[in-house]
Amino acid sequence: MSLAWYVAKRLYSHGGGSRKVSRPAILIATWGVALGLAVMVISVAVVLGFKRGVRDKVTGMGSHIQVVNYESLYSPEISPIQMKDSLLEALRAVQGVRSVRPFCQKTGMLKTDEAFQGVAFRGVEENYDLSFLRSQLTEGEMDEPFHKDKNTNRLVVSSYMADQLGLRVGSKVYAYFFSGELRARRFTVSAVYATNMSEHDRNLVFCDYAAVHQLLGYEPDQASGAEVEINDFDSLEQVAARVNALTKHRMDDYGGYYTSPTIKELFPNIFSWLDLLDLNVIVILVLMTAVACFTTVCGLLILVLERTQFIGVMKALGARNRQLRAVFIYYALFIIVKGVIIGDVLGIAICLLQKHFALVRLDPSTYYVSSVPILINWSLTVALSLGVLVVSVLVLVVPSYLVSNIQPAKSIRFE
Repeated sequence: MSLAWYVAKRLYSHGGGSRKVSRPAILIATWGVALGLAVMVISVAVVLGFKRGVRDKVTGMGSHIQVVNYESLYSPEISPIQMKDSLLEALRAVQGVRSVRPFCQKTGMLKTDEAFQGVAFRGVEENYDLSFLRSQLTEGEMDEPFHKDKNTNRLVVSSYMADQLGLRVGSKVYAYFFSGELRARRFTVSAVYATNMSEHDRNLVFCDYAAVHQLLGYEPDQASGAEVEINDFDSLEQVAARVNALTKHRMDDYGGYYTSPTIKELFPNIFSWLDLLDLNVIVILVLMTAVACFTTVCGLLILVLERTQFIGVMKALGARNRQLRAVFIYYALFIIVKGVIIGDVLGIAICLLQKHFALVRLDPSTYYVSSVPILINWSLTVALSLGVLVVSVLVLVVPSYLVSNIQPAKSIRFE
């Protein structure tokens, strides 16, 4: 153990909090670091949770990548594209792909005696992952999967549509489709969902693949497209490049050209908005780090000035400036470490309370979620703590040189 470390530890443990000036200075420095770090931990957890929550809702209803007809990108009506088994198997074999799910989609209208609503009917088959949709249900159940080869006339609508049309689980509703001639089908509402995202809740209903495929008049190997779900969202661009290599400039047997836009390309406004949150976090981190550093530097200066006589005596006994600077940096390090521990405990505790009890509520029509979401990234939390610790110690190097200007002859008589 070095002499500087030993002296700093003795000063901190026995005399650091007894002086009239240094006591509040130490408290302010400690809580400055603690509150700054707590705000950082909470901010990062909220932004990560918010991005994950909104992203999961967007991808849950539209998957990560869609393989569709190129003409569908520039037309309100989706054009068919050939989905051979060989292509589906090739897509499933792409590294990073979890599942590939063909779908059929057609615009139409739901009508009751009191109102009507234009919607998009999405037909899905047995292998369609309904876990996300089940998690968003507000009424009814989805125990039975949808079907590719038979039509059960079941319909899953959003709560927005249910309110507009006066529908409930078990309600009968007529659907009308316009494609050269008017066609009508009667469906039974089996469940009601709510994602709180107007892009989906105002437009999308789910039914059997067979029902929509029959209405569209597609060939047996044609579909509106396929949803490609990947294992890791962070690898979206890499997996999309591999999928694009299978589909780009490729024409099917009916003359349609494949294209494979990612979910970011289909919903650019939402993901651009989410990317802006990263800038907000960076600003908060910089400001809170500055607050922590400022309070620590002020505390160090007060400690040095109050310990002027001590510094003079130590110099008279032969202590060097470097050793004395180290004493006060170690002293400040004890304060910073304590502040970091308090900040971590405080920030994580608030995050856990919000995560489990949803104390802070939000308007889902504006923020897409009903409460402030929390996602604690433990590795990032540790990195923040270490970052604050290192930066706070580094900024103390320059103020510590104040010790070098103190003369023993004058400081021993200092009051």
